[in-house]
Amino acid sequence: MATTAYDIIKRPIITEQSMADTEMKRYTFEVAKSANKIEIAKAVEEIFGVKVAKVNTLNMQGKMKRVGAQPAGRRPSWKKAMVTLTPDSKSIEFFEGMV
Repeated sequence: MATTAYDIIKRPIITEQSMADTEMKRYTFEVAKSANKIEIAKAVEEIFGVKVAKVNTLNMQGKMKRVGAQPAGRRPSWKKAMVTLTPDSKSIEFFEGMV
C-alpha cells in the first residue's frame, strides 16, 4: 500500500499551546497512527518545503463520552506529532496569522 505525505499528515492541531510553540518553530499535527518519526519528518518536508530538526510523537487516548442514558462510548484514539524545524528553515505559512 503506497502512502502519500498527505496520508501521513492528517491535519494541524490549533490550540493556544501549539500556537505559542510556533515562536520556537515547533508545529503540531495529527498524524496516521502507523506513521513513524522518519516518515512524519519526510512528509512535513515534502508538503511544506522546510527542514525538520526533530519529531516528537505521542499516542492520544480517546476521551470517554456518553449520550443521555446510553452506556459510555469512546472517541477514537489518535497520534500527535510535534515537529521542530531547523533554525535556518523558513516557517510554515499555514500557521501565520493564527496567533
